[in-house]
Amino acid sequence: MHSAPEKIAQIAVDVPLSRHFDYLAPGIDQADIGRRALAPFGRRLVVGVIVGIAHEPADPSFQLKRVKEIFYDVPPLPPAVLKLARFCSEYYHYPLGQVLATLLPVRLRRTQPVGALTEARYVLTQAGRDTAADALPKRALVKQKLLAALHAAGSLTHSEITRLSPSASKAVQAFATAGWVSITQEPLTAAPRNHALPASLDAPTLNAEQQQALDALRAAPTGFSAWLLHGVTGSGKTEVYLHLIEDILARGGQILVLVPEINLTPQLEARFQARFPQTAIVSLHSNLNEGERLKHWLMAQQGAAQIVLGTRLAVFTPMPALQLIVVDEEHDGSFKQQDGMRYSARDVAVFRAREAAIPILLGSATPALESYHNALNGRYRLLTLRARAVTDAAPPAVRCIDLRREALMEGFSTPLISALKQRIKRGEQSLLFINRRGFAPVLMCGDCGWLAGCTRCSSRLVVHLKEQRLRCHHCGHEERLPRACPSCGNVDLAPVGQGTQRLEATLEKLIPEARILRVDRDSTRRKNSLPEMLEKVHAEEVDILVGTQMLAKGHDFPKLTLVGILNADGGLYSADFRASERLFAQLLQVAGRAGRASSGGEVLIQTAFPEHPLFAALKHGNYAEFAQTLLAEREQAGLPPYAYQAMLRAEASHLEAALKFLRRAAALAQPNAAITLYDPVPALMPRRAAMERAQLLVESHSRGALQQFLNAWLPQLENSTARTVRWALDVDPIDA
Repeated sequence: MHSAPEKIAQIAVDVPLSRHFDYLAPGIDQADIGRRALAPFGRRLVVGVIVGIAHEPADPSFQLKRVKEIFYDVPPLPPAVLKLARFCSEYYHYPLGQVLATLLPVRLRRTQPVGALTEARYVLTQAGRDTAADALPKRALVKQKLLAALHAAGSLTHSEITRLSPSASKAVQAFATAGWVSITQEPLTAAPRNHALPASLDAPTLNAEQQQALDALRAAPTGFSAWLLHGVTGSGKTEVYLHLIEDILARGGQILVLVPEINLTPQLEARFQARFPQTAIVSLHSNLNEGERLKHWLMAQQGAAQIVLGTRLAVFTPMPALQLIVVDEEHDGSFKQQDGMRYSARDVAVFRAREAAIPILLGSATPALESYHNALNGRYRLLTLRARAVTDAAPPAVRCIDLRREALMEGFSTPLISALKQRIKRGEQSLLFINRRGFAPVLMCGDCGWLAGCTRCSSRLVVHLKEQRLRCHHCGHEERLPRACPSCGNVDLAPVGQGTQRLEATLEKLIPEARILRVDRDSTRRKNSLPEMLEKVHAEEVDILVGTQMLAKGHDFPKLTLVGILNADGGLYSADFRASERLFAQLLQVAGRAGRASSGGEVLIQTAFPEHPLFAALKHGNYAEFAQTLLAEREQAGLPPYAYQAMLRAEASHLEAALKFLRRAAALAQPNAAITLYDPVPALMPRRAAMERAQLLVESHSRGALQQFLNAWLPQLENSTARTVRWALDVDPIDA
């Protein structure tokens, strides 16, 4: 009697090889597909994902090894997520094992099972019950809020406490020291109890345009549909999302909401939680610790979380009852991963919605030209919100301050300073926008012309005066401020140009009575610092905000009536064909922070080119007209969205080595009439982090033809020897 042959597990391993590997796995069955497995790979044990089962090995001459262990600690990845991973592997030409490793939480990539997951729960003691919230000092607002929530609920988990306030975790530790709460541990996979949070806010009445958009979405037939919600800043796009989400929740479905940046997640989560206090809402972003991320991921996978708010990686989250995907600020470049698997979360989300036969809603005040083009040609359905949601709230008046006629005082024109002082007198707030952090972008010697440059990058070191440091904002290199010019010995070194730190210091001198708050990556490094800053703005403890693009979108400050934009001219003329699109989107977004309530808003732009068409379009707030102009230019030049691109990027310690690799890659290619292969050239920033960089552009007017070419070309590149060169393929690149 012959024994049945052992089954073979096909495992995708986290290695840079475009294939899966066969292992003997007795007892394995179809239910194990999607599970993690521990398997020997060379001299080490690695974690992979079972992607199939076979009865015969792919190579009969190869002696198969046995799977060491199959992990049953968490449910397997569902077929829909495995299919999504395969699509990304094929479209972005990235090994399947590495795609699957990318989408798994860190705890699930380790060689040990997860084990018991717990979270701290803070239980109100008798001493805590005997203490009333109003017995606390009047200024202890967070402690009062926390104690009131504990009285209402009896106990709160750590995640529930952090949702109350960014500083509530410190307050609860003080309660524990005082004996007002005791601490227990409960399973991490338990759904959060949200009844201690504020009661549901009544949904505001939609205006005619919002209602029309919502009616169109509700009337859509069941199945896949892609919608582009183009609404001016302050038009209430989020309110349309919330009404639509309410419909999905009533049907028992799950909703995935993608946002471009971590900074937008807490405030959006707070708004969603206030609207849906009894709904399990989780966030997924890189600011979570490993335990929190795994907990939220598992809650989504098991259907316990009804709403998932996350940044780009959240697009891969398993959600068994997914019925709607929302991509907010869909134009934002942060949705594009710039290393590893260089995927676009927005495009992957559209594919996922199509495969799941569900609607996807893309929202933006300045849609990406690719999305707008899709809406114009009927691939997406266009919904437009032309008016602001708040009654009597008009778009801000935009005015250019001509720097050819205005003298500057350390970067400020007289009209801008005057406008800032007027707002302070009226008890209103202002925002000064400059997309440069630090004190000054350049340190220069006036005698010999020496400029402080980064030794590792093709860039200048930025002056951070408070820290007495020079820093590279590209590779992270930093050094002390020199006491004298290293070239000629001159001690009179001058910072040139403006950064957020310099604007802050200048304002303190020019308007000493102003309460100034600087918001940039340097000032918000501490965890929860940004939410705490935003609380100050809403509490009207700030007169002037000085910030970078962190403040350009997603924020609603009712008292903010003036936006001043400095140094806007830098993006007008660039070798990157997307520069004007990005600049217009950025300026329109930041201009939209002004006058969002009934108070009128004003935007002042300091520029030496006031007649530039971009500023004319900005004055009229006419995105459609500007987009049509750019689309006509792109069509004439044969650029995306009228063409499809892939960029082969290479880096080496010497530029010639990178270029030589690319020339050899071009020689291996066999392009046809549908493919254009450009010459290898140095990157726009040729040197970064001590590596020389070059690139080779491939272009086609057919997406299918481009993919067919890449499928034939990539295996040849993988087989070529280039040990001194690191290379990667970027499909649909957004950076030149």
